[in-house]
Amino acid sequence: MVKIRLTRIGRNKIPIYRVVVIDSKKARDSEYIEKVGHYDPRKKQLNLDRGRIEYWISKGAQPTNTVAKLLAKAKGGSS
Repeated sequence: MVKIRLTRIGRNKIPIYRVVVIDSKKARDSEYIEKVGHYDPRKKQLNLDRGRIEYWISKGAQPTNTVAKLLAKAKGGSS
């Protein structure tokens, strides 16, 4: 199954996350299919490629709970 989930980048105590499309059986930080955005929780910056996310969801990709919350936040206008 293909999932849309976060993968961590950044240094110790300075987390930054990529929003990626990845096979659910792969490790969190392994090779992904496509990068569709990034999220910086410290600066509250969220950048998403909504068109690509909608494409992957239409193909059957499942967003994780955290990504679903970020998508809902982005649709609320605080992107």
